[in-house]
This record gives sequence, structure tokens and C-alpha cells, in this order.
Amino acid sequence: MEIEEAITQAKQNNQKAFNFLLDEYWDYVYGFQLKRVTNEYDAEDITIQTFSKAFDKIANFDEKYAFKTWLITISKNIHIDLVRKEKSSIHSKITDNEDDKIYRVLDDSPSPEDKLITEQNLAKLLKDIKKLKPHYQDVINLRYFQELTYTEISQELNEPMNNIKVKLLRAKKLLAEIIKR
Repeated sequence: MEIEEAITQAKQNNQKAFNFLLDEYWDYVYGFQLKRVTNEYDAEDITIQTFSKAFDKIANFDEKYAFKTWLITISKNIHIDLVRKEKSSIHSKITDNEDDKIYRVLDDSPSPEDKLITEQNLAKLLKDIKKLKPHYQDVINLRYFQELTYTEISQELNEPMNNIKVKLLRAKKLLAEIIKR
């Protein structure tokens, strides 16, 4: 399959075309992010988010640009957003004058109300996950509840890693649709 043909078919929601594009560009985007974040787990997460966003917005892709460049731009923006979010949530800085710097660290420990809300949200999330097909439930469980790496999930389910990535991507999209309803 040629890249242009895969993009055209992906715009028509062809799953094989998505798989082809993921296989073709995964290492490139992952390698790019690994150089930026120097943490394999974060690089994988950003790469998954990149492909998820790209596949959601593939209808907007303009063929006069290189697909690889488009993916890297999406990936850069996701990384920038994450860095901004991290910086704003870690602490807020208060300065009275240049010599006296005082940092106020936010207390992010949950209150009893927060714990109750979290438990209720988790119960609802688990109900929503049960609405997925069993193979999607398995990858969600292994990745987010047992916190296995993609490699470990691949070994556990005896499937190629790219299949695991696609299944996880699809499971997250289906779960998001269920939650929105």
C-alpha cells in the first residue's frame, strides 16, 4: 500500500489503512518524542496521543503537505501542552520583591469529598469498561489498571505490539463514546 492511498482510505475510516500508517510512522514519531522527553513511557504516551488525534482529524489533512510533517507538528503541540500543564499544576509562584522569593506548593492530597467522588467515578468507569468487547477490556485493564508496558501486554496476549497499540487506541475511542452517552 502506498502512503497516499493509505491516507485516502483512512479518510474513509478504513482500519487497515490506519494500521498501515501507524506501522509506517510509529518509530519516527516515537523516536522524535524520545529525544524530547528522554522517558520511554512518556514518549509512548505522547506518540499514542499523536496518532489518536491525527486519526480523529485525518479528514482535515491536506495532501499538499507531508504526512510525516503533519504528525510531528501534532506531536510537538501535544508535548508543549503537556509541559505547560505540568508547569502550571506543580506550584504557583508568589514574589514580593526580587530578593525574597516564596513558593507556595499546592496541597493536592484529596479531601474526603474528593475520595468519595473518585470512588463513584471509578465505579462508573468500570461499568463503562464492561460495555466494551472483552478484548478491549483486556488491553485497558492491562495498560491502565495493571500498568503494564506495551511490550508486556504484547507478551501477555501473545500478539504483535502494533496490534496492541491499535487495540488500545480503538478501545479508548470506544470508551470515550460510551462515556459521552
